[in-house]
Amino acid sequence: MRDAPLRAVIFDLDGTLIDSAPDIHAAGNAVLKDEGLAPVTLDQARGFIGAGAQIYIARLITAQAGPLPDAARADLTARMLANLLHRYETAFSLTRLYPGVAETLAALRDMGLTLGLCTNKPEAPTRAVLRHFGMQDLFATIIGGDTLPVRKPDPAPLHRAMADLGVTTCLYVGDSEVDVQTAVAAGQNFALFTVGYRKTPVADLPHALAFSDYADLVAHVKNAM
Repeated sequence: MRDAPLRAVIFDLDGTLIDSAPDIHAAGNAVLKDEGLAPVTLDQARGFIGAGAQIYIARLITAQAGPLPDAARADLTARMLANLLHRYETAFSLTRLYPGVAETLAALRDMGLTLGLCTNKPEAPTRAVLRHFGMQDLFATIIGGDTLPVRKPDPAPLHRAMADLGVTTCLYVGDSEVDVQTAVAAGQNFALFTVGYRKTPVADLPHALAFSDYADLVAHVKNAM
């Protein structure tokens, strides 16, 4: 860890704080059905999550529509993306907080840390799901996948979150390869939640902490303060 005391912890959302794959899967399949395309499995959908809504749609199209002329693919992408974003606004009936998340966020706040959120989920559905769980006031900044012109793994969203919090270093907590790449690109320490949507072995991903129990994150943060 760095010598400077830790003042801020910034979190990813899907696969880190919430298991939203069932809702994302259902929304994706509803969009596919509207286009007359076959559904994907939950395991497929999990593998498509993490790089933002547009990439999720692109992966659905590749899986179920196959090769298309550029113009047809662009039209299909635009329709499906608009449909998905509309559905995302209320796509939380199947979503659950991971065990220990609520207690951990409260504990970190009680320790005097400032919390932020940096996700590739679009900002409006991000705020909607946070409201659904009563968590909208826990984060001093919320950066979504469409808040800036670029999204993770570009470091700009994480840098923006840090700037909003008034810090130059943080601990970034995420579950995926995209999150690891973001932390590395931003020059920040990374805590890997191993229960999420990662596909790469833990040992192959750089991290300051790998954890499956949120109590371990709290202990790690205490040592870094």
